[in-house]
Amino acid sequence: MSIQWFPGHMTSARRKAAETMEFTDVVIEVLDARLPEASCNPMITELRLHRQRPCLKILNKADLADPEVTKAWLNFYNKQAGVKAVALSCKNAGDAARVPALCQPLAPHRDSTHKPLRMMIMGIPNVGKSTLMNTLLKRRVANVGDEPAVTKSQQSHNINDHMTLIDSPGLLWPKIENPDDGLKLATIHAIGRNATIDEEVAEYLANTLLARYPGLLAARYGFSEQGLDGVGVLEAIAKKRGCLLKGRGGEPDMEKAAMILLTDYRSGKLGRISLETPGTRDTGLKLSGGQPVSN
Repeated sequence: MSIQWFPGHMTSARRKAAETMEFTDVVIEVLDARLPEASCNPMITELRLHRQRPCLKILNKADLADPEVTKAWLNFYNKQAGVKAVALSCKNAGDAARVPALCQPLAPHRDSTHKPLRMMIMGIPNVGKSTLMNTLLKRRVANVGDEPAVTKSQQSHNINDHMTLIDSPGLLWPKIENPDDGLKLATIHAIGRNATIDEEVAEYLANTLLARYPGLLAARYGFSEQGLDGVGVLEAIAKKRGCLLKGRGGEPDMEKAAMILLTDYRSGKLGRISLETPGTRDTGLKLSGGQPVSN
């Protein structure tokens, strides 16, 4: 299944982001720590490199990701020129409070009332951009929800007299070339459900868990994983949780089972799980945006 999702408002959001980039000093790119590279929008990379803007990459929801894998990703991104990477949880006030100070060294010439530091928060839908904005400002200025594309327009606010923060709508790119990336993005709910089939997304997740985190499914749902594939996992969840279709002779309700698995993963109930590592992607010679690895 090749997943594509590019709502109409994203075209105007990209145009506005390109205009704002001219007057931005640092791009704060919020990624999902469970799949940092899949959640890294190449359009954002293109826009910031065109204007030669430094970037603070925030691997958000780090509390849901495999900590060892997250360390590998931080090492990976911190080898990029003009990039600083950090893992945190934007819901945590202490974590969010670190962000402006992390941005400042990336644009040391902007640190006064006459030359305030101008930061723009960017990223794909549903990775926590608005949560970061609200936590930093200590008030609700952006709508937050467990749905992609909640924010549809830019907002600008002053953190203090020498720092300005702009929150931008979530941006995907018009064509997701790698089918696996589409499935990963659907797994973390960065893509609208109208563009996905929950059972196929959950089957992909189940196969990933069987391959990379054996034992977690059995620990959560109480069945043996031996000999199961993704479809078998959903059937086993349905039977364990009593998700059966009425009048169908005990046939498992695969749709309900899929949502149980996806919801448990998204909430962290399955454990701290990353869906990709630097080693599982083509990261040999180049990093995001074509920047070479420094020695």
